[in-house]
Amino acid sequence: DEPTAAAIGSGLPPGSHVLVVDLGAGTCDLALVQIQGGEGQARPISQLLRFNGNDLVRSSQHLRVARVVGKAGAAVGGRDLDQWIAAHMAPQTTGSLPESWIRAAEQLKCQLSASDQATVDVTQAGGGVTPWQLKRSALESLLQRQGFIRLLDHLLKQVASSARREGLDLLSLTAVLPVGGTSCLPLVRRWLEQSLPGVPCCAQQPLTAVAYGALALTPNVQVRDVLSRGVALRYWDRRQQAYGWHPLYWAGQSWPTESPLQIRLAPAHANQPALELVLAEVSADLRREVVFVDGQPQLLEEQSPAASISLWATTFPPLPLPEQAQPGQDALLLAFSITDERHLYLHVKSLLTGQSSAELNCPLDLGPLR
Repeated sequence: DEPTAAAIGSGLPPGSHVLVVDLGAGTCDLALVQIQGGEGQARPISQLLRFNGNDLVRSSQHLRVARVVGKAGAAVGGRDLDQWIAAHMAPQTTGSLPESWIRAAEQLKCQLSASDQATVDVTQAGGGVTPWQLKRSALESLLQRQGFIRLLDHLLKQVASSARREGLDLLSLTAVLPVGGTSCLPLVRRWLEQSLPGVPCCAQQPLTAVAYGALALTPNVQVRDVLSRGVALRYWDRRQQAYGWHPLYWAGQSWPTESPLQIRLAPAHANQPALELVLAEVSADLRREVVFVDGQPQLLEEQSPAASISLWATTFPPLPLPEQAQPGQDALLLAFSITDERHLYLHVKSLLTGQSSAELNCPLDLGPLR
C-alpha cells in the first residue's frame, strides 16, 4: 500500500521503524512500518529472479522488504479540508458548492503551507470576481473546530497500541515520514513535533515519497526527477556593455545529469585578476493549463510575463584567472553538473595552464536547485 511504499522510498537503512503519516486527498492513514534487514534475519525465502526478461541473480539492485507493524485510517482527506475552507469563505451559501470554489479553496490551503496569508480570485455565479483572503491562523482555527487534530490524535493512539503489542515505543522510532499535500501544513508539522518529541522528521519529499518507494520495488529502475526552476550564469556582454544572463539549465531539466555542461570564459579586460561567479534562479516563462472541450482534454499555453530573475542568496569566491589571460581569450573551462541530491556542482580548469584552480581542486558545491 502507499504508506509502505513511502517507507521503502524514504532511503532509511534496514532495521528502521518509520511512522508514515499519509494525508492524501481522500483519506488519512497512519502506518508504523519496519524496514526489514539488519536484524540478523534470514533473507526472504521467495526471491525475484527475472523481471521483463532480465536476469536479476547478479543484479546490483537489492529488493527491499517492509513489514507493517500497525496502521489506522479514516475517510477524511485533503478534499474534505477544501470543502471546509470553501464553506468558511462563503458562509451564506447553501447546498453543494461549485467545483471552482473547491479548487480555489485548495489553492488557499497550498499557499498557506508556505505563507501566513493567501489570496485567490474566485469567479461567482453571476460572472463577477471576488478575492478570497485567508490567514493561516484562521485556517488552523477552522481545522481545530472541525476536529481534524482530534482525529489525528485518535489515529495515533491506535497505532501506538499496535506498537506496544510489538514492544515498541513511538518515541524511540527511527523517523516520522509525512506524506501528502496536507502534511505540509505547519499545523500538522507542529502536531507531529508535539506528539512525537525528539523523533526525526523526514519531510524532504512529501509529494513524491510513494512514487519513489514504488519504483524502488521495481528492479533495474533508476529514478530521474526534473527541475521546477532554471538557473542562469551572469556574464558581461561586450557589445551591449551590460550584464546578461546565460541559461545553464531550464525548468524541466532532468537530474542527476549524465554529463557535465561545459562553458568557456574569457576576461573582459586586460590584467583582470578573476571572474565573478553570480548565479540566479529563472522562473518558467510559459504556463500550461489542461481544459476539457467537448469532453476531451486539451493543453492550452499562455505566455506569462517575462521570466523573472532571482539572484541566489549565496555568494561565491571569484574564480582566479591566469596572469597571461588576454581579453577575449578563453581562459577558464567551467563544468557544471547536478548531483543525485539535486545540488549544482562546479569543476574549474585553466585552459592556459591545464591545471585546476588552486582554490578549487575539489568540486565546488554551489547549493541546491529547485
